[in-house]
Amino acid sequence: MNHRSRVLGFAMLLVVLVAVAGCKKKHPTTRPTDTAPATSPAPTAQINASPTSVSAGDQVTLTWRTTDATSVNIDGVGDVPTSGTRSVTPSASTSYHLVARGDGGTADATARVTVNAPPAVETPTNTMSAEEEFKSNVQDIFFDYDTYDVRGDAQAILSKDASYLASHPNIKVVIGGYCDERGSNEYNLALGQNRADGAKNALITAGVAAGRIRVVSYGKEKPFCSESSESCWQQNRRAGFSIDR
Repeated sequence: MNHRSRVLGFAMLLVVLVAVAGCKKKHPTTRPTDTAPATSPAPTAQINASPTSVSAGDQVTLTWRTTDATSVNIDGVGDVPTSGTRSVTPSASTSYHLVARGDGGTADATARVTVNAPPAVETPTNTMSAEEEFKSNVQDIFFDYDTYDVRGDAQAILSKDASYLASHPNIKVVIGGYCDERGSNEYNLALGQNRADGAKNALITAGVAAGRIRVVSYGKEKPFCSESSESCWQQNRRAGFSIDR
C-alpha cells in the first residue's frame, strides 16, 4: 500500500470514530433538589380563671399564656399581651374566650366563670291585724291619784307612740280618759277629760296632727280592773289609745 492510500485510510477511520461518538445519547444534566420553604409554628393558647364560681360583685383573676402569637384578644376584655393576668368583676356568668393569632395560624381557649345569684331574702309575713299591730306599738300611759299631770315615764311612752303614728299617717286615734272608782261620776268625767287632753297635747307637741286625734272621757264607767286595791286602781288611772274607726 502506498503512502497516499495509508493517509486516506487513516482519514476515513477518524471520520467513523467521530460519527460513532456523536451517536451516543446525551444524558440530561441533573438539577439540584429544590429546598422546601420554612413554615411558622402554629400558636398555642391557654386561659384560666380563679375562682371559677363567685357572687355578684366579687373579683376574678384571669391568667393566660400563649406561644408563637403576634396578637391576643379576650372577649369582654380586649387586646392583651401574649401572656399575663387581669382582674375582672363579672356581673353575670361569663365565658372568657381567648383568641391567639400568629404567622402559623390561630389558637383559642376559654375559661368559664359562674356568678351565683344572691340568696333570696325572706320577707317576714305580718300575721297581726291592724288593731293588734297598733296595740303593740302605741301604748297607754298611767297617772297618779287625783292628777292629770303626765309623768316622766309616760313622756317616754308618748314619744314612741308619736313616732309610730308619724310613720303611719293614715291612722287616726281615739284617746280615752279613765279614772279609778273613787270620787263622784261628775268629778271623774272631768278628770278623765283632762287626762285624755294631756296625752293629746303631748302627741301634738311631738308632731302628730291635731286633726288625727279625738278624745273622750269615760270617767270611772269602764274600769280595766274591778278590785278595790291600789294595784287595781293604778290600772284604771290611764289615757288609753285605740284606732279611730
